[in-house]
Amino acid sequence: MPQPEQPTTRRAARAAGRGRRSTRRRGVALGAVVALLAIAIVAGVAFSGALQRSAAAPAPGSSATDVAPTDAVALPDGAGAGAGSGPATGIPAPAQTSVAAATCGDPAVTAALSGGSDADVLAAFGGAAAFRAAVAGGTAPCVDLSDSRRVWVVVDKKRPLVPVDFEPAEVTAPANMPRTVDGRLQPAASDALTALVAAAAAEGAGSIGLNSAYRSYDVQTRTYNGYVGSMGREQADLQSARPGFSEHQTGLATDITACNSGCAAIESFGGTPQGAWVAANAWRFGFIVRYEDGYTPITGYEWEAWHLRYIGPELAQVYHDGGFHTLEDFFGLPAAPTY
Repeated sequence: MPQPEQPTTRRAARAAGRGRRSTRRRGVALGAVVALLAIAIVAGVAFSGALQRSAAAPAPGSSATDVAPTDAVALPDGAGAGAGSGPATGIPAPAQTSVAAATCGDPAVTAALSGGSDADVLAAFGGAAAFRAAVAGGTAPCVDLSDSRRVWVVVDKKRPLVPVDFEPAEVTAPANMPRTVDGRLQPAASDALTALVAAAAAEGAGSIGLNSAYRSYDVQTRTYNGYVGSMGREQADLQSARPGFSEHQTGLATDITACNSGCAAIESFGGTPQGAWVAANAWRFGFIVRYEDGYTPITGYEWEAWHLRYIGPELAQVYHDGGFHTLEDFFGLPAAPTY
């Protein structure tokens, strides 16, 4: 409850009044100062925010992703400048290249394709890995995977040889290996098979013999018809290629067998030490096991551990390192389970 006001003299009352008015004026003045300070602070914050928003806003025609983050790390003078550099994070962005411009549009590639060797073409593309990437990525239309003269030719049930009765320019017999037939291969493949057989023996895998190699169109016709006569066309198509669709006709494919006290049937090759060694090491000599177990839906053929296909040491290493199992996948081609 408020206390009653005590009586005062007039002078004391006036003095008290002046004091109260003075106090009120000081209070009002102080309040005004405080208010002005508050207004200034608010205005300053708003102005600062506006400046930040203005600095962060993208320039006309740019997007917000073009704006560097405010906590970006400053780079030394000149760092990150120039083509191919990334944002100011201290980590350079991967170089941006145009595969098309670096492959089919390159005069070196054109020259290599028109008159160079297979090795020349791979080198012009920047190596076997770059070559494969360009072909599989569809950016190298100048590379013809149906060119029977090239080591990268792909022959399957959807891709016949061109021409269908193609014959390689030269085939020679591999040296220093047992054989059940007088098989021959294109020279590079023949030399590579000689080296493979020698290495297998030196590394303790055992002796490897040659069962079959190059077959002409006419020989393949007789071979295929023999399978059809003994087991019917449907089963024959899983084990033998129709004439014009056989890798053997290129002179780049060979069937091998394990030869210890004698040469065994090729069908047993996958269960031998030689078969295991070949599966692990054929790539070192430019070969791949063309028809692996479990890939019939892609290749159209049952497992043939004995069937090697020469693609050259550069491409074979890329094939091996990339974990590929079919040439169709390697070159980005569709599966070919049927004709």
